[in-house]
Amino acid sequence: MSAASTRPDPTQLQRGAADPAASVWVSASAGSGKTKVLTDRVLSLLLGGTRPERILCLTFTKAAAAEMAVRVNRQLSKWATVDDGELAKLLEKLTGNAPTEETTKRARRLFARVLDAPGGLKVQTIHAFCQSLLGRFP
Repeated sequence: MSAASTRPDPTQLQRGAADPAASVWVSASAGSGKTKVLTDRVLSLLLGGTRPERILCLTFTKAAAAEMAVRVNRQLSKWATVDDGELAKLLEKLTGNAPTEETTKRARRLFARVLDAPGGLKVQTIHAFCQSLLGRFP
């Protein structure tokens, strides 16, 4: 048996890291899928009923914060507009399970819910977060 055949499936590992029920540390080289894993984690939280204003995503760079926000919003926009069959495929790819009718309905409403949330989805740099804390307690 080769070493390659004993390695876990990256998709399985990424899905496990994206599961909000698990505490994880995501560390990998550039271009390996960290942002996708974290985006999937945010999407899973939202799909599970977490209010958008209760989610805080911290990154090191402004570029990473912008990229994550764009990816989350792009996926939510897609969920709101694709046909039912395509939405079912997207949700199954994210969760690993066929979506229920209720999950499908919730997914379709999430984009508007995030846009309407007070303060929106918070995706910012660590420095911006610390600055906002310091600004609250002069």
